[in-house]
Amino acid sequence: MKCKANTLITAGLLLLAAAVFVGIHNLNDERRAEGSAESLARRIEAELPAEKTYAALKAETESGEQTEMAQAQEIPDYVVDPEMDMPVLKIDGNLCIGILEIPSQSLILPVISEWSYSALKLSPCRFSGSAYLDDMIILAHNYPRHFGGLKDLYQGDEIIFTDAAGNVFLYTVSESQRLGPMDIDELNDGEWDLTLLTCTVGGHSRVTVRCERAENAANVSVG
Repeated sequence: MKCKANTLITAGLLLLAAAVFVGIHNLNDERRAEGSAESLARRIEAELPAEKTYAALKAETESGEQTEMAQAQEIPDYVVDPEMDMPVLKIDGNLCIGILEIPSQSLILPVISEWSYSALKLSPCRFSGSAYLDDMIILAHNYPRHFGGLKDLYQGDEIIFTDAAGNVFLYTVSESQRLGPMDIDELNDGEWDLTLLTCTVGGHSRVTVRCERAENAANVSVG
C-alpha cells in the first residue's frame, strides 16, 4: 500500500513538473513573439512612405480636410484596380502587407502576407482577403500583446491598417462573435470589411471581431 502511495505521489510530482515546464515554455513563446512583432513593426514603419500620424489623420477626417486632401491626391492604384495583389515588404525573409494598429490597447503589429504556424509565432497573419476588396481576415495567437485582448474590444473602437504602400484604412468595431474551431463558413459569412480572429484559452472557440470601414477613410494615403 505504501509503495502504491509513493508511486502516485511520484506520478503527481512528475505531472506537476511537466505542467510547470509547459507553462514556462508558453511564457517564453509569448515573450519571443512580442519582441519579434515589435521589431518587425519598427522595420516596416521605417520602409513606409513619410509617416502621417494617426492623430493627425483623425483630426483631418473629423474636420473634413482629409476628404479634400484625398480628392487632390492622385487616385491610388488599388482604387482603380481593387483586385490587384496587395504590395509586400520583405523583411528578414518575411513578406509583410502592412501594420495593424489597435489604439485602445496601444498595439502596433505587423501583418504577414500569408499565415503559417511558424509565422503566427512571430506576428498576426492575413488568413484571407484584401483591404482593397473590403474582405480581409487577420488572425493571430492569443498572446497578450498579439490578439489576446480582442475579447476586450467594444463596438465603436477604432482599428487602423496601413498597407505596404502607405495607404491608410480606418475601421470601427461593429460586433464580436464566438465561433467554433471548424466554423469556416461562418467565418466568411456576411460582408464585413475586416475580421480579426484568435482562439480562446484552451482553443475551444474563436474570438471573432467584425469591423466596418470608416466612410471617410477611403482613398487615403500617407506620403
